[in-house]
This record gives sequence, structure tokens and C-alpha cells, in this order.
Amino acid sequence: MWPAALTRLLKRRLAYIILVILFFVYVITKTFNNKNSPQHFLESDVFTVERTIPLVWRTAEEHLLSPEQLKENPTNPPNIECRNSMQGRDLLVDERGFVCDADVLLANGCCNVQHHSTKYYTCETCNPNTQCCGIYEHCVSCCLHPEKRPVLELALEHIKGRQAMVYAQVADQYELCLVKCRTNSHSVEHENRYRDPTHRFCYGPTQAHESQIEVSGMGS
Repeated sequence: MWPAALTRLLKRRLAYIILVILFFVYVITKTFNNKNSPQHFLESDVFTVERTIPLVWRTAEEHLLSPEQLKENPTNPPNIECRNSMQGRDLLVDERGFVCDADVLLANGCCNVQHHSTKYYTCETCNPNTQCCGIYEHCVSCCLHPEKRPVLELALEHIKGRQAMVYAQVADQYELCLVKCRTNSHSVEHENRYRDPTHRFCYGPTQAHESQIEVSGMGS
């Protein structure tokens, strides 16, 4: 009887050894593939966050109307829908870069481009030196301009800590600007205190500690 028991024991140990070998082969292969595949990472203080889908940037060819086109009294296309911010009661900014009064927002979520108060890629209350704005919607609109991509890429390089998880989830430049402009100003000197309280919405690189940064949920 003992030869049969010994045989069963050896078979079990052999099975365990094979499983262990297969596990180590899998781990080594996975590690090697990760090192050799191009990936975009946002580094935090204690971990690395991987962006699985490339961030979609705005381009001048697709997302920029010329001054001539704006003068020609552009129409409101009925077959499109727009995401827009819901930050303030008075102003809204849609994903095309238009800022408008809340009461002229169209049913499709887009700003009425034919209204005289609607503005396009406005940086009206923004300081180009600090890249901070006095009005949230102006910050998002200014941030959405295709030419702001280098500034935003630099800003992403400064994102660390818990905020890395938030920025790794944004899908495109619009969502990035919505998050970046939400009172995460590098003009913060101390918690709840601003060096320039009139320009506290920033789209540029953030230098404040993450405990001084407030990031709310993204607009719809």
C-alpha cells in the first residue's frame, strides 16, 4: 500500500512544482511586457497611476473658428449636443469653448452662439503670467484653446499625490480643464488663503500642496 501512497504524494508535489513554475513564468513575462510597452504614467508620492487611454487634445484644425467665421454670424447646429459646466448660476461654458449666460443655454446643452453676450475662448479675466483667472468659466474657456496644450502638459507633469488618480480619469481636454480650474490655484499661499484672491482659478502648473487643493466632481 505504501508504494501507492508514495506515488500519489510525488504526483501532488510535482503538480505543485509545475504550478509554481508557471506562476513565475507569467510574472516575468508580464513584467517584461510592461517595461517594453509605451505607456503614459502620472506619478504620485507613493504609487504610479497608469493612463490606459490617451488623453484627447483639441486641435486648431477641428476646434478653432477663424475671426471671419465668427463674424459671419455662426448658426447653432441642431444636431449636436454639448457638455457644459454647472459651476455658477450666471455663466456656463460648453465643450466648444463658448461662454454664455445661463439663461441663453440651448436645449442641447450648447451656448447660443448668436447671442451678443456669448464669448469664444475668452481669457477676459485671466492673467497670462500666472495663468489664473477671476472667473471659473473664463478659466475653462481659455484653457480649452488648442494653443494651451503645452501649458496643460506641463501642468500634468506637476500632478502628484492623490490628485494623480483624478487626472488619470479625465478623457479629453474639456474634462481636464473642468478639473484643473476648480479652485486648484498655485496662487494659494496657505490653506484657504490666496496671494491674489481675485485670480484663484488656474489652468497652469499647480505648485501648492495637495492639502490646499480642492477638486470637485466634473461637470456634466
